[in-house]
Order: sequence, then C-alpha cells, then structure tokens
Amino acid sequence: MIVALMMGRAGSRGLKNKNLIKVNNKRICEYPLLAAKKSRLVENIYVTTNCPKIKKISKKYNAKIINRPKKLCTSKALGEDVFEHGYFEIKKDLMKISQKIDLVVLLMANSATVTSEMIDKGIKFLQKNKSFDSAVSTSVYNMWSPLRARKLDKSGALKPFVPFKIFGNPKTLNCDRDSQGDVYYADMSVSVVKPKCLENLSSGLLPQKWMGKKIAPIKSWGGCDVDFKWQIPLVEYWIKHNR
Repeated sequence: MIVALMMGRAGSRGLKNKNLIKVNNKRICEYPLLAAKKSRLVENIYVTTNCPKIKKISKKYNAKIINRPKKLCTSKALGEDVFEHGYFEIKKDLMKISQKIDLVVLLMANSATVTSEMIDKGIKFLQKNKSFDSAVSTSVYNMWSPLRARKLDKSGALKPFVPFKIFGNPKTLNCDRDSQGDVYYADMSVSVVKPKCLENLSSGLLPQKWMGKKIAPIKSWGGCDVDFKWQIPLVEYWIKHNR
C-alpha cells in the first residue's frame, strides 16, 4: 500500500499560523492534501497534527488523523522525528487489516508547491528503480550556491562559510552564479520514501535523514516550505502556473 503522511502543528515560531494562510482561496495546508487526493497511486492519506483546524480541513480530504504527541509539538521538535512517529502509527493502523506499506509520500502542511503529477512521478520512479531510497522534489537555486555562502567571524566580518578549496582550484572560480553547475535543493514540497528510510532514520543523510542515502530528484522549480511572508507571493505565482 502507498500512503501519504502530512505533518503540521498548531502555531509557529516565525510566520504566525503559516499552515492556515489563504493562498488563491485555499489554505496552504490544503494544497498538499489536494495533491495526495488527486494522485492516482496514493491509497490512504494520514495527517499528524495537534491543530483542530488542520484536523477539520484534513477530514474534507478523507485523511485519517494521527494525534501528534506533545513532545513533538514544540518549535524544537525535528521534522524527522515527527515523520518517524507518524510512520509507525500508520504501520500499526495497517496491521489491523494485514496491509504492508510499500512507499510513503511525505508532505508538509506549509508547502503548497506540490502536484499529484509530482507525487506520481516520484512513486513510479521508485517502483522502477529499486536501488534508490527516495525521490524528492528539487528546485535549482544557483544564486544560493555554497560558493556564495558567508558567515560572520568573531570580529563581525563576513568570511566564506565553506573553504573555497572544497570547490577546487580557487584561481578557476568566479562570481558567475552558474559557474559551479546547477545547484539542486530539496525544496520540501514532497518526499517519496521507502519504509526502510523511516525504519532506520539514523542511517540517512543529513540534513533530511528521512530521505535515506540514494536520493533521486523530482524536478520542479520555485518550490519551498513557507516560513516567511515574502514567500507568499512566490507561492501564489507557482500555484497559478502549475494548476
């Protein structure tokens, strides 16, 4: 069985009630639910949350609710731990009807930049390519190349976040944002993963351990999980051009 699991809690440390902000007449949390609902391959949708409003919205899409434990409802709780808990709750639920999980579609309530086509593409890829652990939505953001990243030293001056020698001969590097080739970011819109990724979370690659080790891209553009107000117009634009 292929299942979808969306996570989203009440409140937020940064952008207030980000999961419930309306974008193009729908709450942000509705877009991942809608994508899972329209998928031709997802059979059941689960939502792990402590938010009454998200619970009510999720039920409109025939999602089953997983009550998110208090310890996983704080700003310090890691997403990987929430997904791990939700996965094992789903596993227990399906054991009642002797069903096994084949793939898990992981979604975030604050990420609207996802479609059913993206979900189905990731599922089909993993069904055909058994050596991969996951397929995740990726956007190319060359302007955010690690070559351009900086951090502050003790004096308050900017210095390279990563030593330039990591990228090769510093004499051959330049300011062209495309000079290092395309820079792929997992944009958090969707992760289609094999159960073993959540069964053995500690063995996955940083920073999103739920993706396992061998990760395939589901190519997208402009994808993001919303944490700041300036992202809202970008998401509005994305939705208009993808739905």
